[in-house]
Formats: sequence, structure tokens, C-alpha cells
Amino acid sequence: MSTKRKPSKKPGPNQLAVVPKPGEDSVATLSRTVLHPTTQAAVTLKEYGRLYGELDLGGLRNELSEQTRAISTGDLQRAEAMLATQAHTLDAIFNNLAQRAVNAEYMDNLDRYLKLALRAQSQCRATWEVLATVKHPPLMGYVRQANIANGPQQVNNASTVPNSASRAGEDRALQNELLEEKDGERLDPGAACTPSRTDPAVAPVGEGDRAEDRGR
Repeated sequence: MSTKRKPSKKPGPNQLAVVPKPGEDSVATLSRTVLHPTTQAAVTLKEYGRLYGELDLGGLRNELSEQTRAISTGDLQRAEAMLATQAHTLDAIFNNLAQRAVNAEYMDNLDRYLKLALRAQSQCRATWEVLATVKHPPLMGYVRQANIANGPQQVNNASTVPNSASRAGEDRALQNELLEEKDGERLDPGAACTPSRTDPAVAPVGEGDRAEDRGR
């Protein structure tokens, strides 16, 4: 007697096939599947794609998984195409809002349409900049040294100046020679004197030495 194998039930358009890992319980499997970025994006795309009918949730997730694998291997064709089409879409939004602004009857509507139009224009420009960066990545720069201080500072990087140590020694020797040559020009010690406890030059002024009070 042969037993018939029941056909596996195909998940509906709103269901996902959940595959557990070895030794993983059902709760952990469901949590891992729900939190995966492709699952979250598939649910969002399904909600926004109602214009195309009833989209299959599993099909959306599988296609997103293929796209993420392509990005991981360095294939950026889909990313470049998406950025280019988004830039054109933002440009269309800008022109539509700008035309509404010029035909606005009231100043408030004119101001509102212009603000939205310029915002779309700014996003369009930013999208083209991102696409240019993807196509032509900037060269990486290396910072040799970072000096951070709260107040004024002077930093002498010996590695950036050739023979800096020998030059510093020559500068100090030159300063010493200048001091030796001009040492006696400005400083005159004078004759030696014996220290004394009293100094006549600062003695108290007597009665006869006081200035005459002219106000009397």
C-alpha cells in the first residue's frame, strides 16, 4: 500500500516562508525573519505598490535579497540606475511645483509652492552628487598628525622639516655667539660697592627741606 505525500501548501501573497536554522526554535526564527531588512522593505513596498495589484510578499523579499547580494559583490548598476531615475523624478516634481507657483492666485500659495519646489530641487542636486560619488569615489586622505588644544599652541613637526635637529643646534649656537659679542654693550655693572643697611638718598626729609606751601 503506497502512501500519498501531501503537497506542500504554497504561501499566499501575504505570507512568507520561514526556514529555521538548526537548533533554532520557532520564536527565534520568526523574530529573525521579521527583523531582516529585506522583510521590512518587502512589507513597505507591498503597501506602496497597490497600484500594481496584489504583490507577492515572498517574491518581493526574494528580489530584494538578490539586489543586496549584487551590492555585496560590488555590482552597483542597479544602485546607479535607481539614483539616476530618482534624480529625474525629483526634477519633474520641481518643475510641477514651480509651474503651480507661477499660476498661484494668492501669495501664501505662491510661497508654499516655491518652498516645496526648491526643496525638490535641492534633493535632486543631492541625488546627482551621490551618484557622482558612487561613480568616481574620492581619494582617501591620510592625516599625519592631529594637534588639539584649548588655547594657543605652537607645533613643530620635526618629520616635516629635513635636518630640523641640526638646524635647531645651529640656531642656538648663533644666538650664543650674538650674546657673547654684544654682551657688554647694554649691561654695565659699574664699580663694586659695599652693601649698607642705610641709604642717604632715601633718608627722611627734614623740616627745613620741605617745599614751601604756596597756598598760605
